[in-house]
Amino acid sequence: MDLKEHIRSIPDFPSSGILFYDISTLLRDADAFQVAMSRMAQAIRDYRPDFLAGIESRGFLFAAPLALKLGCGFVMLRKPGKLPGAVVGLDYTLEYRSDRIEVQADAIPAGARVVVVDDLLATGGTLAASIRLLRMLGAEVPAAATLIELTFLGGRKLLDVPVEALLQYDA
Repeated sequence: MDLKEHIRSIPDFPSSGILFYDISTLLRDADAFQVAMSRMAQAIRDYRPDFLAGIESRGFLFAAPLALKLGCGFVMLRKPGKLPGAVVGLDYTLEYRSDRIEVQADAIPAGARVVVVDDLLATGGTLAASIRLLRMLGAEVPAAATLIELTFLGGRKLLDVPVEALLQYDA
């Protein structure tokens, strides 16, 4: 199955000059979603994760079902103020703004193997920050995985782990 046929391209969203790759069309097709999850699980399996960490919010859509398929735990990486209890956070800078990502302080035991999952790798700033945050907790991060990679933005260069991207767009 060609999964790119299940991802709609929307020009000028969210602003002029941007071509948005809409994953909602893939998610609403049960067969395409199942194929995507099976292929991503196969790509991640060899990293032997104890946990998958999904990045808010679209990363949750992939990390949670993948964790079930792989028989490992699922952890949420969220924006500030969204997680109960004690949290550990990291402030980071993106191309045009600053942001913060947080995880519950007790979510990952030291030494756990955690693969970071998101829907899209673009410039790489959020994935890189997520990896740093997990390492602050003592996690080993053997890889990151995304459904889509926008290769022309070069985000992979910011990451010091292998990246498993199911689909790549060069423009």
